[in-house]
Amino acid sequence: MSNLPRHVAVIMDGNGRWAQKRGLPRTAGHKAGAETFRTIATYCKDLGIDYLTAYAFSTENWKRPPAEVDAIMGLLDQYLHESIETMARDNIRLRFLGDVSVLSPKLRALIEETDELTRHITGFQANICLNYGGRDEIVRAARRFARECAAGERSPEDMTEALFPDYLWSAGLPDPELLIRPGGEMRVSNFLLWQCAYSEIYVTDTLWPDFGRDELDKALAWYQTRDRRFGGLSTK
Repeated sequence: MSNLPRHVAVIMDGNGRWAQKRGLPRTAGHKAGAETFRTIATYCKDLGIDYLTAYAFSTENWKRPPAEVDAIMGLLDQYLHESIETMARDNIRLRFLGDVSVLSPKLRALIEETDELTRHITGFQANICLNYGGRDEIVRAARRFARECAAGERSPEDMTEALFPDYLWSAGLPDPELLIRPGGEMRVSNFLLWQCAYSEIYVTDTLWPDFGRDELDKALAWYQTRDRRFGGLSTK
């Protein structure tokens, strides 16, 4: 408990495969995955972890069948309706990272309401990456900085590695120390490309709906064996 990451990121992968293995529609897997997110977020808070960032829907996920996309958005609607009543009570801030402008007006209104309700909370923060892509985030950040340069507010020489994160959707968040990839795939899938430059990456074959408290304990125990050198020499 003395060497826990402050920020954990997770790619919520395997919902569809979990459902197919059980002869269920893929939408059932997404519903189970949403419940797992709720469980893991609460557990992270109880452990004293400050931030959990989850990859819920990527900029590429729009390529999926419309029925599946609609089901995912419906689950988000349901989750927000339920969360609005419990977030403040449980001292959890919920923040969304990504381009939410393309979502339905109803969902955007719910996201704004959730953000406004939990903005003052300084305890545990759960971040949901929605219509998010790491490359898209970096391009948008570069464009924003370029506009400031064109307006005379900045000069190109102002840009540094320390300044650039201020232009990302994750501005104000520490980089994740631990990135968890359930489902066994060996890739980062365009997730937090800038932020995870030095994250420890834990991959497990366990599908996301089955990723419970015990699985998170295993990931945290593995993290505690890592020697985080950031390009330097071992301190052990």
